[in-house]
Amino acid sequence: MSKIRQFFQSFKIEKTNWRKTALWVTGMVIFTVGLTYLIWFLRSELNVSLRQYDMLAYLIVFGGTFLASCTIILPAPGAALVIAAASIWNPIIVALVASAGSALGEITGYYAGYLGKKIIIDEQKAAYMQATSWMKRYGMWAVLVVSAIPLVLFDIIGLVAGALKLPLWKFLIACWLGRVPKSFIEAYIGAGLIPRFFPSWFM
Repeated sequence: MSKIRQFFQSFKIEKTNWRKTALWVTGMVIFTVGLTYLIWFLRSELNVSLRQYDMLAYLIVFGGTFLASCTIILPAPGAALVIAAASIWNPIIVALVASAGSALGEITGYYAGYLGKKIIIDEQKAAYMQATSWMKRYGMWAVLVVSAIPLVLFDIIGLVAGALKLPLWKFLIACWLGRVPKSFIEAYIGAGLIPRFFPSWFM
């Protein structure tokens, strides 16, 4: 517990470009609503029974979150898929599947760092140095905590973990443990808020 407390005390968030963040969040909201509407359209307008496709839906969530996490540096809308899917299907299963998919997808960043790929752009050098300091001090605890924080660029921690040769099994376990609560929050946003804001879609 003392390591976690020390990590939070050393966690310094640099000045953020709030315009880019607001644009990204707006895009995520639009994408989520659009995806949810598409699901509603298939169910209502085309009379497609979605319950018979439960396993396919969970596989799509797994694959979608896996691919979203495979992107390095550029954010991908994995959370939107989780929120939209949880509005229809079991949010617990959606969250567990999403956490596994997103954790496994981070292997790309890990191995990019492991193989010494130089893909950090200039404006993120400071963040890379800070992440290196955290990893040297806290190891897998740094991976666990950062992977659980929304709107934080996790790829840098993955790159550093690979560069510092943190064992892959430790990286994956820490990443998954951090992604579990994050995925549950996203899933229950979808299960609770989406039907409340768009009740006619769920009648």
